[in-house]
Amino acid sequence: MQALLAALPILAVLVLMLALGWSAAHAGVVAAIGTLILAVAAFGFGGSNTAYTVPAGIMGVLAEAGFVALTVVAIIGPALGIHHLQQRTGATDRLRSGLARITPDPRVAALLIAWFFTLFLEGAAGFGTPVALAAPFLVAAGFRPVAAVCAAMVGHAVGVSFGAVGTPVLAQVAIVDLTGLELARATAPYHVILGAVLVAVLVVIIDRAVPTASPPWLWGAAAAVLFFVPYGLIARFVGPELPTLGGALLGAIGFVVLVVAIRRRTPVGSPSTSSSHAQGLDDAPMSMLRAGAPYLALVGLVLVTRLVPPVRDALFDVELRWQMLGDFSGSVRPLYHPAVLLTLAFVVGALAQRTALPEVRRAFLIATAQLKWVVVALVAMVTIAFTMSQSGMTGELAQAAAGTGAWWPLLAPAVGVLGTFVTGSATASNVLFTEFQQTTAEASGLASIHR
Repeated sequence: MQALLAALPILAVLVLMLALGWSAAHAGVVAAIGTLILAVAAFGFGGSNTAYTVPAGIMGVLAEAGFVALTVVAIIGPALGIHHLQQRTGATDRLRSGLARITPDPRVAALLIAWFFTLFLEGAAGFGTPVALAAPFLVAAGFRPVAAVCAAMVGHAVGVSFGAVGTPVLAQVAIVDLTGLELARATAPYHVILGAVLVAVLVVIIDRAVPTASPPWLWGAAAAVLFFVPYGLIARFVGPELPTLGGALLGAIGFVVLVVAIRRRTPVGSPSTSSSHAQGLDDAPMSMLRAGAPYLALVGLVLVTRLVPPVRDALFDVELRWQMLGDFSGSVRPLYHPAVLLTLAFVVGALAQRTALPEVRRAFLIATAQLKWVVVALVAMVTIAFTMSQSGMTGELAQAAAGTGAWWPLLAPAVGVLGTFVTGSATASNVLFTEFQQTTAEASGLASIHR
């Protein structure tokens, strides 16, 4: 009975979003209020068995939720700022055009856009940016709209766990006692293994959209290897911030080198279907280097702050910590936080592209405006997760799930899929279910992660 009651907050989110069509923000707020009421009424939250009263407990949970949401939003904000800066300066169009000039083969160009370009955008900004930018470009290159959207959605999917400079994993770090590097090392191998399926699906989509004598299987295999090798190495030795972004950047460079080398050895047998995109680019006002300045700066900053021991240690040692009523707390390393790196990359991009101050301000304001409902949804989802944890609901659910025993690892992924499907965000899903997954694993006698 208690396990069924403990499941009500999650069921409420499901019903409100799926059956009633509410947004994550509105559903989250209502479910969070209901969770607090349920915690007090049925699970003794703030009662005699706790060191705090009900009002104090609610304040503590809201303080934790607001703090965690702030650390996540601090990453999303400048990432979106870079995205809007790139759009307003024309840098995004310059990068797209540069990709279109590389090869006359539409299948190879499609792989560059639907695989490397979408993964790069996922690693840099996430939150729907890859599909929003890449799909129109594929349509302009001759894809039907449905095929373009499908290709972009499939292409970026493998990079989501480390998207937006590792935001989904960093949200987990704020909840469980594991480092970002530990989570990155445990997560990446599954993506490498299952990512081959996504590449195969992408090749099929491209082949159907651009019919040719033979599907581009060899190009697809090359694209997969060139992305996953640096992706896996970065996840193992650097951390969660750069696997997707760095893997896409390094992989794209390797792919372009391969394409150019083969083009020089192969006579051109047909006119380029994308030549119209290349016309006039030699006279483009912005170089590719300047267009990619914020991303290159971000990669450099992450590498220096994560791989140079003196710099890493100096930044990591600065920590801000708070505690409330003994049971509620939070901490952040402000100088080591990705938000600082993204903000610096934003500034570098604006300077390199010689952007006028009003344009910089406009990009910042647009990004800030987009965050309004993201903040509400995050605070609500984190409030649900922390209330369930503090009141014992998570433990009840974990004990019930532990009844599946050794079968739980087969069922666990469905929880993450459900969370992402309902909330529309890997970050929100991780916030909602990470502690539940860890508690269930421990109750089942299983390791939380495979190191």
